[in-house]
Amino acid sequence: MEQLFSISRLDASEVDRISSEDNGPHIHDYEELLIGMQGRIGHFIDFKSKNLFAPFISFVSQGKAHLVKPGPKDGKCDMWMIRFKSEFIPETTFQLYSWYHEHANLEMEPGPYFDRMTILCEMMWAEMQQTIPDFAVLRQLLNLLFTMIESERKKLGPSEGSLQKTQNITFKNFLKILEENFRRPEGVDFYAEKLFMTSRNLNLICKNILQKSVSEIIETRKLTEAKNLLMHSGKTVSEIGFELGYNEKAYFTNVFRKRTGQTPTEFREEMKKLIS
Repeated sequence: MEQLFSISRLDASEVDRISSEDNGPHIHDYEELLIGMQGRIGHFIDFKSKNLFAPFISFVSQGKAHLVKPGPKDGKCDMWMIRFKSEFIPETTFQLYSWYHEHANLEMEPGPYFDRMTILCEMMWAEMQQTIPDFAVLRQLLNLLFTMIESERKKLGPSEGSLQKTQNITFKNFLKILEENFRRPEGVDFYAEKLFMTSRNLNLICKNILQKSVSEIIETRKLTEAKNLLMHSGKTVSEIGFELGYNEKAYFTNVFRKRTGQTPTEFREEMKKLIS
């Protein structure tokens, strides 16, 4: 995906086209949100399959192997599909990982609350039809949509087992501490001590939930913020690197290029072209 943000509406004909493609489970480098007003999907994720009937919400974070098979229900199908890069809403993205890592799919109740979510989708779609879409408006609308989904998820979400609940609480606390400290040059031991646990146990929890080590999650958060600053600030590459705990520009550039395939400067230039 080259765009920072995209939104499209799937009708029965588009669903037929997708269903006819011979696709297996895959991993993508963007976040994906499906909002189903009519129709159904078969969703394979986290090594489990689930059939969902509209109205529903389905969120898939980048890096998760999954397979979606949409289809009509009673001959009707109508779904919003939103895709965005993690740096589009960096402060929210990591919260999404903790909210949805075990609850990618959410069956909703029909009614005014769900209808308001679809109105937000319509507003985002309308903004994207402008000659120059306002990405600040899109970010606000997308954040509001996720706030509404999370509010409903808390009401409808299934109860968790004691072990899973404990791990989820630890993981959420880790992400909260990370959000407060990721700009500092702190390693795994720092976060483990804050959580009163060993580095090994914290790594096991992170691997179980996000399939990443603590170090990988820390680095991912730093680079997500680096992309955000490269896009939306006038700071130099050296200033951004220093702000995120990289004391040398060359080291920051090497880490960035290793993870993204581009130097910070190349990424900034590409984003300027996309946004313009």
